Amino acid sequence: MWVTKPGARMLAASCLALMSFSTTAEPVSEGAMLSITCNGCHGPDGKSTGSIPAIGGKSADYIEKALLDFRDDKRPSTVMKRHAKGYSDAQIKLIAEYFAAKK
Repeated sequence: MWVTKPGARMLAASCLALMSFSTTAEPVSEGAMLSITCNGCHGPDGKSTGSIPAIGGKSADYIEKALLDFRDDKRPSTVMKRHAKGYSDAQIKLIAEYFAAKK
């Protein structure tokens, strides 16, 4: 199948539109990317409305200590240890700072 000139023009226009869109999008922080998995239980931006604790807006120190304690078996949990054990100290700090800023 051959690409017709109108088809080629449409393809070029679509590519240019996508390129301009991607260059104007704001970059996503590493903390935001790491925190995506938290949203399933703790709600968007950590603002849970259910039985899971809301973490958005809590202090970064509180969130960081809680995650480190879950990871290091210093705080009992059912699920949080499994989540926290996959993060480094630096990543936990980024997650804590991200949620602390969500007031």
